[in-house]
Amino acid sequence: MEQFLGLLRWFTEMENTKPFVLVLFFVTFVGILIYVLGGRKRGKHLESAKYVIFEEDGGLEPGQRQKEDAKDGKE
Repeated sequence: MEQFLGLLRWFTEMENTKPFVLVLFFVTFVGILIYVLGGRKRGKHLESAKYVIFEEDGGLEPGQRQKEDAKDGKE
């Protein structure tokens, strides 16, 4: 019990807590990066979604827009 209380007193001092929290956040950040960029399927999806904001056709594939226009009678 004495060791636990000593650990709590050590942890409540800011000069001891800041490095611990820094390492905790860094490990979390690296974990998120590995999760997002680690899988090939997820990485390809992320790369394909990179330019979605610049598309004007609502996310249709290049050939689909022409098909949609043909259905509507536009040329």
